[in-house]
Amino acid sequence: MFGRVLFILFLTTAQCTLPKDQEYWKKLAREEFEGSLSLQINNNIAKNVILFVGDGMGINTVTATRIYKGGASHRLAFEKFPFTGLLKTYSANKMVPDSASSGTALFSGVKVNQETVGVDATVERGDCAASLKPAARLDSLAAQFLKAGRRAGLVTTTRVTHATPSGLYAHSAYRKWECEATMPQDAAECKDIARQLVEDWPGRDLHVILGGGRQVFETNSTNTKEDPYDTWSCRRRDNRNLTEVYIQDKEKRNLKYSYVKNTGELKEIDHQNTDYLLGIFANGHLKYEDERNTGDEGMPSLTDMVEAAIKVLSSDQNGYYLMVEGGNIDMAHHRGWAKRALNEAAEMENAVQLALRVTDPKNTLIIVTSDHGHTLSINGYPLRDSDITGIAQKSPYDGKNYTTLSYGTGGPDAMQYHVVSDGNGTKIVRDEPSILVATRFDYKQPAGIILDENSHGGGDVAIYATGPHAHLFTGVHEQHYVYHAVCCAAHVGDTAGVCSGAHAHTNTLILYTIILAFIVVQMFL
Repeated sequence: MFGRVLFILFLTTAQCTLPKDQEYWKKLAREEFEGSLSLQINNNIAKNVILFVGDGMGINTVTATRIYKGGASHRLAFEKFPFTGLLKTYSANKMVPDSASSGTALFSGVKVNQETVGVDATVERGDCAASLKPAARLDSLAAQFLKAGRRAGLVTTTRVTHATPSGLYAHSAYRKWECEATMPQDAAECKDIARQLVEDWPGRDLHVILGGGRQVFETNSTNTKEDPYDTWSCRRRDNRNLTEVYIQDKEKRNLKYSYVKNTGELKEIDHQNTDYLLGIFANGHLKYEDERNTGDEGMPSLTDMVEAAIKVLSSDQNGYYLMVEGGNIDMAHHRGWAKRALNEAAEMENAVQLALRVTDPKNTLIIVTSDHGHTLSINGYPLRDSDITGIAQKSPYDGKNYTTLSYGTGGPDAMQYHVVSDGNGTKIVRDEPSILVATRFDYKQPAGIILDENSHGGGDVAIYATGPHAHLFTGVHEQHYVYHAVCCAAHVGDTAGVCSGAHAHTNTLILYTIILAFIVVQMFL
C-alpha cells in the first residue's frame, strides 16, 4: 500500500513539472518545421543498404517504445530520419500476414502465400513439388547484391533459419521445414531450409550469417541449462553437421572465414582477414536482452552483431546489403510480454544508432521498418510521461486499475476475468493488476480474445529511411514495393537503371530551365 502511494505521488509530482507553457510547444514545432525546411534529396546511388526489420514492430509498438525510452515528446533515432511512409502488410491470401510471407514480400518484391518462403503465390503451403519449379522461385535483395559483385549478409536475434531471415536465401513451401525432422515423406525431394542456407546459392555465399539455430544445424547439439533446446523448433536428426559443411565449403574454396559461438569470439575476429562470418549463438532464438548473459561467454546483443557485420561487409569497396532483424520483439509480443517487446525494440534502436555512426550517409541507405504489427493497444487515459508499462488509471466501471498496454488477442494465461459465485448468484470479476507486477518484464498484459498465443495485427507499418534515394519511401505503399525501391536506389536487379534514368531526366529539366531563364533575361536586357 505504501509503495502504491509513493508511486502515485511520484506521478503527480512529475506531472506538475512537465512543461506546459505556450513557448515550449511553439519551440518544439519550430524545431520540427526547420528540420522539414532543411530536407535535401540525396540522388546518389546507394553503395550500401542496411534494412532493419523490427519483427512485429507495429506503429503502437514504436509509439510505446518512444515513451518507454524518453517520454511522449521523445523521438527515436529512426523517427528523426528525413523520410517516412506506410506499408500495407497483407499477404497474397491473408488479410493479416505471417513473417514468412511478409519477409518474402519485403526482400523479393512479390506478395506470396502465408507461411511460404521465397516462392511466388503459385505455391500453396506444403506443396513441395510446386516450390521446385524454377519459375516459382524468387530472387531476394541479397541475391541481387551478390549478382552485382557486392556483399550481402543477415543478422537476427531469432534462428537464422526462421521465417524472416530465410526469405533472403531459401525457397520453401513451408516455413517450418527448417530441418528435415519436420518434413513429411511427400516432401523428400525438397531440401530443408538449413541445408539451403549452407549448401545452395545464395545462402552459401552470404558473407555474414549471425543469429541462433544450432539445433537445426547440428544433429548432436547439446542441451544445457544456459542454452536449452528450443521446443518450438525442430531438431536435426539426420547425422548432418551443417556447421562443418559450412567450414569445409569455405576451406575448399580457399575463402577467408570465421566461425564464432559467443560474444567473446565475435569481438576477437580479425575483420581484415574475414570475408565470411558465421556466428551461431544458441540452440534456438537468442535470449531476450533483459535475460542475456552480457559476459564474453554469453550471447551477443543485436548491436554487437550489427557492428561485427558492418566491419566484415565494409572491408570490400564494392558495397553491401545487410538485413538486420529485431526478431525478439515479435517473440515477446507473442508471449504477451509487452515490456519485454519494448525493451527489444529499444535495443534495435541502439543498433540503428550504431549503424548511423559507422556508415557514410552519402552512400549508405538505412531503412527501418517492420514485417507486420501486433494487436498491442495503448489505452486511455494515463498521465503524460507516466510509465508506459504500468497502470493507466482506475476504471469508472469497476473501480479497479487497468494497464496502459493491453492486447486484442492473447494466450490462455492472459485471461484476467473469472466467474465468482456468492449469495446473489454468479458474476464476472476482473483481476486488478498490481503496479509492481505490471512493470515486470515477464508480466503478461490482459487480452480481449483468448487464442493459443498473441496473434499478429493487420495494420499498416511505418517505414523510415535516410541516405541515397530515401525519398522513395514516402507515402503509402504495398510492402513488396520496398524490394523494387531498394533495387532502384542501389542500382541492382530489374529496376537498376530506373533511378539513374530519373536523374538524367531531372538534370535535363534543370538544364532546360536554366537555358530558358537565360533567354528570358536576355529579352529584357
